[in-house]
Amino acid sequence: MGQHSGIGVIDKSVTILAAAAAEPAGLAELVERTGIPRATAHRLAVALEVHRLLARDAEGRFTPGPRLAELAAAAADPLLERAAEVLAWLRDTAGESAQLYRRDGLERVCVATAERATGLRTTVPLGARLPLTAGSGAQVLCAWEPAETVAALLERAEFSDRSLADVRRRGWAQSVGQREAGVASVSAPVFGRGRRVVAAISISGPIERLGRSPGQRFAPILAAAAQRLQGRPG
Repeated sequence: MGQHSGIGVIDKSVTILAAAAAEPAGLAELVERTGIPRATAHRLAVALEVHRLLARDAEGRFTPGPRLAELAAAAADPLLERAAEVLAWLRDTAGESAQLYRRDGLERVCVATAERATGLRTTVPLGARLPLTAGSGAQVLCAWEPAETVAALLERAEFSDRSLADVRRRGWAQSVGQREAGVASVSAPVFGRGRRVVAAISISGPIERLGRSPGQRFAPILAAAAQRLQGRPG
């Protein structure tokens, strides 16, 4: 089974991942390739599938899952390498908790965060998955997408196509009680190559502190933070 860490369940899981990566494998093939007992191989393979580290092809065979690609990308991702420093600057400058979101299908995922240390604050855990139907971060991640991509989503969203047009025009989005009662947020796009939006950078906090129109106040700070994430001075 290759190298051993001394932690059996991890060693066996890695062995199963390697076996599926070499070639799509049914359960019997996994057992043959790894030498792991059938019941154990099945239990671990299904657990890895739940965590999206394994997936299944049209024939039901185990294959590498999408989470592996996400983890590989994050390991050498300049955006995430800069995120901790930039989000800390944003939090300290704006005085509110800061987050970085990426789109994953019909959800957005918090891939980096810097929480306000004291006082009333909103908390979005790292790895939290939120819907793309509400909130300023969702608006930003949808605003630059092709119309046909977001058409079905807009049918149940808390914002409209006209709202997204406004976000594109001014370069930021705001949300006041849209995703969660009592919470306001402001977000700006982070652009990659070809002016493609690769992330949304956000701040969030209680409405009583951010106010009912937080965009005008915080948008310039968010724009500067987005520029820093893109590798350019704000």
